Parts: sequence; C-alpha cells; structure tokens
Amino acid sequence: MTKPSMIERRLTVAEVAEIARLSVHAVLRFIRDGQLRAINYSRRSGRPTWRIHPDDLRAFEARRSSTLGKEPVKPRPKAVKGFKRYV
Repeated sequence: MTKPSMIERRLTVAEVAEIARLSVHAVLRFIRDGQLRAINYSRRSGRPTWRIHPDDLRAFEARRSSTLGKEPVKPRPKAVKGFKRYV
C-alpha cells in the first residue's frame, strides 16, 4: 500500500495556469478541447471542479513546446453574407 505522501497531489486549474503561464480561461479551453487531460471532481451537476495530474501537465507542456515556433495554420475565411463565391 502506498503512503499518502508518495501520491502526487492533483493541481487546480488556477495552479496550472500559474505554472504554465496561461490564463485560467486558456487552461479551461485546453481541457474542453481535449488537449489537456483533467478529471472532474464535482459531485453535483453544474459547474465542474477540474483537477490535473502533474504527469498530464508535463505531457501537455511537452506537446505544446514541440509545436511552438512552427507556422500556425491559417483559419479559413468566413463566408460573407450575400456574397456568392465562384470557383
């Protein structure tokens, strides 16, 4: 059996935001998009209470640092209402 001191503590969204130098909203967006793995500890329906394992944060930062410096994909232009596109 493992001792409680050997188990790594899960991090809150605010702690992850501070460590990764991101906003809380950015962390929540990464969780929602599936880029950052998190566990919802909320017992009731409604507002989720997310916790992130330190290993998942390390993996996220490794993936994120490997994509930094690469040219971002340009978003597709939105259609303008009333404008017909001829291809």
